[in-house]
Amino acid sequence: MTGTEVKAARDGKVNLDGGWVTIDQFGEAYLFDAHITKYSHGNQMNHEERRPRKLLMHKREIIKLTQRIQEKGLTVVALSMYFKDSWIKLEIGVARGKKAHDKRESSKERDANRDIQRAMRDRRGRD
Repeated sequence: MTGTEVKAARDGKVNLDGGWVTIDQFGEAYLFDAHITKYSHGNQMNHEERRPRKLLMHKREIIKLTQRIQEKGLTVVALSMYFKDSWIKLEIGVARGKKAHDKRESSKERDANRDIQRAMRDRRGRD
Protein backbone atom coordinates (compact mmCIF):
# COMPACT_ATOMS: atom_id res chain seq x y z
CA MET A 1 0.00 0.00 0.00
CA THR A 2 1.11 3.51 -0.64
CA GLY A 3 1.50 6.20 2.02
CA THR A 4 -1.74 7.98 1.18
CA GLU A 5 -3.62 4.67 1.33
CA VAL A 6 -2.28 4.01 4.81
CA LYS A 7 -3.22 7.52 5.98
CA ALA A 8 -6.73 7.17 4.53
CA ALA A 9 -7.09 3.76 6.20
CA ARG A 10 -6.03 5.27 9.54
CA ASP A 11 -8.81 7.83 9.04
CA GLY A 12 -11.26 4.94 8.56
CA LYS A 13 -11.95 5.65 4.88
CA VAL A 14 -11.97 1.98 3.82
CA ASN A 15 -14.94 0.12 2.33
CA LEU A 16 -14.44 -3.62 1.91
CA ASP A 17 -17.96 -4.36 0.63
CA GLY A 18 -17.56 -6.54 -2.41
CA GLY A 19 -13.84 -6.99 -1.80
CA TRP A 20 -12.46 -10.37 -2.82
CA VAL A 21 -9.09 -12.09 -2.93
CA THR A 22 -7.58 -14.10 -5.74
CA ILE A 23 -4.27 -15.84 -6.31
CA ASP A 24 -2.54 -15.32 -9.63
CA GLN A 25 -0.47 -17.78 -11.68
CA PHE A 26 2.71 -16.72 -9.83
CA GLY A 27 1.30 -17.66 -6.43
CA GLU A 28 0.72 -14.10 -5.23
CA ALA A 29 -2.47 -13.00 -3.46
CA TYR A 30 -4.28 -9.81 -4.51
CA LEU A 31 -7.22 -7.90 -3.04
CA PHE A 32 -9.73 -6.61 -5.62
CA ASP A 33 -12.71 -4.21 -5.39
CA ALA A 34 -11.79 -2.74 -2.02
CA HIS A 35 -12.44 1.01 -1.97
CA ILE A 36 -9.98 3.23 -0.09
CA THR A 37 -11.01 6.87 -0.39
CA LYS A 38 -8.35 9.33 -1.50
CA TYR A 39 -6.45 10.95 1.36
CA SER A 40 -7.84 14.44 1.98
CA HIS A 41 -4.41 16.08 2.31
CA GLY A 42 -2.82 14.16 -0.55
CA ASN A 43 -1.58 15.96 -3.65
CA GLN A 44 -1.42 14.85 -7.27
CA MET A 45 0.49 11.76 -6.12
CA ASN A 46 -2.65 10.42 -4.38
CA HIS A 47 -3.59 6.77 -4.95
CA GLU A 48 -6.30 5.20 -7.12
CA GLU A 49 -9.36 4.39 -5.04
CA ARG A 50 -10.03 0.95 -6.53
CA ARG A 51 -6.92 -0.89 -7.58
CA PRO A 52 -5.59 -4.40 -7.00
CA ARG A 53 -3.53 -4.54 -3.82
CA LYS A 54 -0.92 -7.21 -3.23
CA LEU A 55 -1.24 -9.14 0.03
CA LEU A 56 1.71 -10.49 1.96
CA MET A 57 1.02 -14.07 3.00
CA HIS A 58 3.02 -17.15 3.92
CA LYS A 59 3.43 -19.71 1.16
CA ARG A 60 1.53 -22.37 3.14
CA GLU A 61 -1.42 -19.98 3.57
CA ILE A 62 -1.49 -19.28 -0.17
CA ILE A 63 -1.39 -23.02 -0.97
CA LYS A 64 -4.26 -23.66 1.45
CA LEU A 65 -6.34 -20.82 -0.06
CA THR A 66 -5.61 -22.00 -3.60
CA GLN A 67 -6.98 -25.44 -2.75
CA ARG A 68 -10.14 -23.93 -1.25
CA ILE A 69 -10.70 -21.55 -4.20
CA GLN A 70 -10.53 -24.44 -6.67
CA GLU A 71 -13.56 -26.07 -5.03
CA LYS A 72 -16.75 -25.26 -6.90
CA GLY A 73 -18.70 -22.29 -5.57
CA LEU A 74 -16.11 -21.06 -3.05
CA THR A 75 -14.51 -17.63 -3.00
CA VAL A 76 -12.29 -15.67 -0.61
CA VAL A 77 -13.78 -12.41 0.67
CA ALA A 78 -12.36 -9.55 2.74
CA LEU A 79 -14.05 -9.34 6.15
CA SER A 80 -12.23 -6.59 8.04
CA MET A 81 -9.10 -4.46 8.08
CA TYR A 82 -7.28 -3.47 11.24
CA PHE A 83 -3.94 -2.15 12.47
CA LYS A 84 -1.45 -4.15 14.53
CA ASP A 85 1.65 -2.18 15.44
CA SER A 86 2.87 -0.74 12.13
CA TRP A 87 1.14 -3.38 9.99
CA ILE A 88 -2.25 -3.26 8.32
CA LYS A 89 -3.91 -6.65 8.65
CA LEU A 90 -6.74 -7.94 6.46
CA GLU A 91 -9.07 -10.59 7.82
CA ILE A 92 -10.30 -12.85 5.04
CA GLY A 93 -12.76 -15.72 4.92
CA VAL A 94 -13.80 -18.46 2.52
CA ALA A 95 -17.45 -18.10 1.53
CA ARG A 96 -19.92 -20.05 -0.58
CA GLY A 97 -22.23 -18.16 -2.90
CA LYS A 98 -26.00 -18.49 -2.61
CA LYS A 99 -27.89 -20.88 -4.82
CA ALA A 100 -30.93 -19.68 -6.78
CA HIS A 101 -33.42 -21.20 -4.34
CA ASP A 102 -31.61 -19.52 -1.40
CA LYS A 103 -31.90 -16.15 -3.14
CA ARG A 104 -35.63 -16.63 -3.67
CA GLU A 105 -36.06 -17.52 -0.02
CA SER A 106 -34.12 -14.44 1.07
CA SER A 107 -36.17 -12.15 -1.17
CA LYS A 108 -39.43 -13.64 0.18
CA GLU A 109 -38.25 -13.04 3.73
CA ARG A 110 -37.17 -9.47 2.90
CA ASP A 111 -40.55 -8.74 1.26
CA ALA A 112 -42.42 -10.15 4.26
CA ASN A 113 -40.40 -7.99 6.67
CA ARG A 114 -41.06 -4.94 4.53
CA ASP A 115 -44.83 -5.66 4.58
CA ILE A 116 -44.74 -6.08 8.36
CA GLN A 117 -42.91 -2.78 8.81
CA ARG A 118 -45.36 -1.03 6.50
CA ALA A 119 -48.34 -2.42 8.43
CA MET A 120 -46.80 -1.35 11.76
CA ARG A 121 -46.15 2.16 10.44
CA ASP A 122 -49.71 2.46 9.08
CA ARG A 123 -51.17 1.24 12.37
CA ARG A 124 -49.15 3.79 14.37
CA GLY A 125 -50.39 6.56 12.08
CA ARG A 126 -54.07 5.75 12.77
CA ASP A 127 -53.80 5.74 16.61
